[in-house]
Amino acid sequence: MKYDFDRMVNRYGTDCYKWDMITKRKLDPNTLPLWVADMDFETVPEVKERLKEVADRGIYGYSMLGDGYYDALKNWFSTRFNWQIENDWVIATPGVVFALAAAVRAYTKEGDSVMIQRPVYHPFTNVVKENGRKLVNNPLVLENGKYHMDYEDMEQKITEEQVKLFLLCSPHNPVSRVWTKEELCKTAEICKKHNVIMIVDEIHCDFVYEGYHHTSFGTLSEYADNAVICTAPSKTFNLAELQLSNIMIPNPELRKTFQAEMNKVFYSDANLFGQVSCQAAYEHGAQWLDELLVYLQGNITYIRDYLAEHLPKIHLIEPEGTYLLWMDFREYGLSPEALNAQILKDARIWFNEGSMFGPEGAGFMRINIASPRGMIIETMERLGEVFGE
Repeated sequence: MKYDFDRMVNRYGTDCYKWDMITKRKLDPNTLPLWVADMDFETVPEVKERLKEVADRGIYGYSMLGDGYYDALKNWFSTRFNWQIENDWVIATPGVVFALAAAVRAYTKEGDSVMIQRPVYHPFTNVVKENGRKLVNNPLVLENGKYHMDYEDMEQKITEEQVKLFLLCSPHNPVSRVWTKEELCKTAEICKKHNVIMIVDEIHCDFVYEGYHHTSFGTLSEYADNAVICTAPSKTFNLAELQLSNIMIPNPELRKTFQAEMNKVFYSDANLFGQVSCQAAYEHGAQWLDELLVYLQGNITYIRDYLAEHLPKIHLIEPEGTYLLWMDFREYGLSPEALNAQILKDARIWFNEGSMFGPEGAGFMRINIASPRGMIIETMERLGEVFGE
């Protein structure tokens, strides 16, 4: 490999949310944080170089998205997803969650129903409730170790609750599903039939493992006009705090409505350092990402093998995408609170407790595996010491 993902970077004392919250929460200082979704890997070298060049200018005045930015964006999505986007479709926001909240306000009014699919990334719930909308849950169904959508429940609730907006996580966080084209089309057809606008969060689209394929919603020509597609370089290249997402809206009327909401909050200028990092990452990050995916697959293989040999009561939901694993601890019969306490205090590991993604997640844990192999090995050994028989 050209890139060294085994190297551990010390992030303590850098005001790092993932690591320095250990001290803030007064946890054991040797706690291993595998919770919040950022990576313990340095970003693409060309991104660092480009940021240094811009920092050296010494002037950080107003900026705009240039032709090079759009070209990098278009080339990335064309090459990796066969999606041909246009400059006019792109609206920059400071984050995907920001965009989800803006979409909820833009396309619905207070009291309107918005559908989500729990267990799901918890801000999906928050952006609905905090904006005074009615939450309608179409829970995912776990069968034979794999999650599926319940289309009968979906259509029934859309009809009965008069759902106006559907928030789809694709690939899905936390259950690691990469929805097939058929699954996406079936969902899109139901939404189209009932005039439900779709907001599709594709922030994890670049993390798809061998044997699976991410179908970008924008490539579904029959349905793309009914959708707002949320993308960002932040997860892919570890750029979260540079706060830039690219929201693609092919339909000019939907785009106009979304832009009107952006105007209300007076957001118009994307962060300069976010711009240059995004462009550099999409221009130079392909090989880095390809090698990272191989490395992450190695982490998954290690975890899967360790569980099979030492912790057979913990069941790994086979990951299709994302760097977030979904593990089933229900055989231990512990409450979510007791399970979390045992992992956090006894094993000294910080995972995301599953019920934060909805009550359907009780008994599960979300594990961030985007760390050097040595840290993953130490994590599994600690789990083995506490939960092994």
